[in-house]
Amino acid sequence: MQPINVGVLGLGTVGAGVVRLLEVNGNEITRRAGRRIRVVHAAVRDLERARDCDTAEIRMTDQPADVVNDPDVDVVLELIGGETDAYDLVMAAIANGKHVVTANKQLIAIHGDAIFAAADQKDVVVSFEAAVAGGIPIIKVIRESLAANHIEWLAGIINGTGNFILSQMMFAGKTFAEALAEAQELGFAEADPTFDVEGIDAAHKLAILASIAFGIPLSFAKIYTQGIRELQAEDIEHAAELGYRIKHLGIAIKREEGVELRVHPALVPEQAMLATVEGEKNAVMVYADAVGPTGYYGAGAGAGPTASAVVADLVDTVRIHSIDPSGRVPHLAFQPDAINPAMILGHEEFVCGHYFRLQVADEPGVMAEITRLLAEMEISIESILQKDPIDATDDAAIIIVTKPVREGYLLRVLDQIRALPYSRAGLVHLRVADFAD
Repeated sequence: MQPINVGVLGLGTVGAGVVRLLEVNGNEITRRAGRRIRVVHAAVRDLERARDCDTAEIRMTDQPADVVNDPDVDVVLELIGGETDAYDLVMAAIANGKHVVTANKQLIAIHGDAIFAAADQKDVVVSFEAAVAGGIPIIKVIRESLAANHIEWLAGIINGTGNFILSQMMFAGKTFAEALAEAQELGFAEADPTFDVEGIDAAHKLAILASIAFGIPLSFAKIYTQGIRELQAEDIEHAAELGYRIKHLGIAIKREEGVELRVHPALVPEQAMLATVEGEKNAVMVYADAVGPTGYYGAGAGAGPTASAVVADLVDTVRIHSIDPSGRVPHLAFQPDAINPAMILGHEEFVCGHYFRLQVADEPGVMAEITRLLAEMEISIESILQKDPIDATDDAAIIIVTKPVREGYLLRVLDQIRALPYSRAGLVHLRVADFAD
């Protein structure tokens, strides 16, 4: 059979990793795909820059349109990232009848619905396994391996940069700023780390996971998103004292009232699988009705893991290249006419446990008043810590973890607590994520 020709947009860390992997494991990949996969055309910004792969047999250009319009290219591999240019190039490739493989989670989360509709019209495939969790095949698991199940929830550490920072704060005693600087020095974080530390990157990925898990439209703009920049070391210490680790999670839960989509720091019981994931690693738990809870762990980024996911998509694309389009796995797991709109719940409708720390005057009756307010709203307490003042001029600290409750109820109580005369500024509120595994 004739080889499948690939055109690559972007030959940086991941692109070069793909070229190397296709060369090193070429025979094994061909045995699996049934046809040889070769990169024949690549677009880069700087033609003079040395590449970390062999480009001797690759036509190089600094014009991406040359690749997507090349009649010899069967599959376009989009690795330039970003939103606008990538969207235009992917849509042009689809219009030219070419399959697309991308690792661009931002592109899929924001424009996926339009991209997949265009691909269906042209009977081509857009694959995006590498867009979520790097080398962990979580897209394929949810879309194909769990196809017989009703998925009830998923939760995961899906941004390795944030997890590395929290690990350094927990185990090395570093401040957020110190841990971030180390992440940047090691190449885990960009010079501008906003997408990672503010939860935007994780929200892109969660939008994709929730869509294929629940059969809902991509809903990035509706995800409740909170970052880790404001986390304080003392809350990490208090959480550990209470038997928890603080992790930055993406969580999707399907409930009768609607769907919870949220990215935020959360207290996770220290014995839970997600609590044990450290450094830049990723992990995702999925609860499906027939199989129960399952967990997936591995490298969430890097040239090797991401290239592995990209090449796996290329192999799948080769396999389905000549298949009747009606027999292909749908892009978002469900048939396009079966994607149903869903009510995306606001954060006041979230149901979970809560952690809050407040500074109060060291006076008799303070604890009794706080517990009375919680009891009036029928909020049960899981655990309490009280930290006495160091000297007579200091305030006391009260740390409370509640049992699961609708968030709106708790927020009302917290407003009442803030208004008490002995309450001080700086109340800290975090959520608890206690998923059975």
